[in-house]
Amino acid sequence: MGGFVGRAVGRVLDVVAPPRMGTAFRWNLASSWVGQVGDGIALAAGPLLVATQTRSPVLIAAAAVVQRLPGLAIGLYAGAVADRVDRRRVVIVANLARMAVLAALVATLLTGTLSIGLLLGLLLLVGTAEVFADTGWRAILPMLVRSEDLGLANARQMSGFLVANQLIGPAVGAGLFALGSAVPFGVHVLSLLLAVGLFSRVRLPAVERERPDQHVGRDIVDGLRWIAHNAPVRTLTVVILVFNITWGAPWGVLVYWAQERLGVGPVGFGLLTTASAVGGIVSVLSYGWLERHVALARLMKACLLLEVLTHLALAVTTVWAVALAVMVLFGGYAFVWGSLSSAVRQRATPMELQGRVGSVYWVGLVGGLLVGQLLGGVIAERFGAAAPFWFAFAGSGVTLLLVWRQLDHIAHADAGDA
Repeated sequence: MGGFVGRAVGRVLDVVAPPRMGTAFRWNLASSWVGQVGDGIALAAGPLLVATQTRSPVLIAAAAVVQRLPGLAIGLYAGAVADRVDRRRVVIVANLARMAVLAALVATLLTGTLSIGLLLGLLLLVGTAEVFADTGWRAILPMLVRSEDLGLANARQMSGFLVANQLIGPAVGAGLFALGSAVPFGVHVLSLLLAVGLFSRVRLPAVERERPDQHVGRDIVDGLRWIAHNAPVRTLTVVILVFNITWGAPWGVLVYWAQERLGVGPVGFGLLTTASAVGGIVSVLSYGWLERHVALARLMKACLLLEVLTHLALAVTTVWAVALAVMVLFGGYAFVWGSLSSAVRQRATPMELQGRVGSVYWVGLVGGLLVGQLLGGVIAERFGAAAPFWFAFAGSGVTLLLVWRQLDHIAHADAGDA
């Protein structure tokens, strides 16, 4: 019986992370999935904790903002650091720092000394450590697998995000918070400890690293200059920025749109957001088949075209069932695009620039979302709940027309095309 179970587990493992991708990738994947459970727990427990400290909408919003600010403020610096030093060490040290801050949060909860000001400060520190951890981690993946496996590797890691962070983690976090406000954050610390332990088993290939005398600011400028002169990555970065502005506009007021246009309550809205996760799980599990059977340029075009049509469909519909089906479709193509675009960028970027280029990409993504959410609120207040979707449809449609032909070259760019 034990041998049968062992063989079955082995077969599942071979499907999830084929042997050709290596042991180091498997340790990295396991670490990522465990860490995502902890992050998902905090995703639900964090807002609940903030709500126990203040009823001010401004301070509640500030708690979300302070965790995103470090990504914009020091994202480029973190990318330069990841290219200068051992990326494995960056990830481990940054996650240990996160654990220390979360342990301090648990201590303040147990002693009853937490205030909203202190909580905002701790969240800022956690967000800062996460920037370095995530930047180093994203730059490591191209060091672990072959170029042709980067799409599958990104999809497998994204499946952990969908299942652990979006589905399992929040439900567990809310349940643990009911047992005591310190409990979910204590569990988060333990999950990070286990994730660091798993990640410590990752062995990276030896890399010759120069110790440049130039200032780190010059490193950042060099990375920006490389992107400016690399047409595929430059265009892909612009697409990410614009499409996240157009996506952020309606999604920032999604709950308002669902109430006003669909007439749904909390349960109906929750099912809408869950539907996108379901679609995402299906897509990332089938990503390997898609990449083998559909040309990459055609796949990129299909994903972006579906994005445009999704905005149109949600702009015109007032039927909850139709919106639910569209959200499943959205989750499907969005996470295929996430896996594919990350792989294309990683293939086109030299190893020594992975940290800096990835950080520019990420700053554009986060910045685009923040700008889009601000625009969406203003547009919805003045023109109605459906207006942000019309804005997104027009903006994404025009952008897609401008880059349509360039996608053929972007899809197959690699480091040799620089």
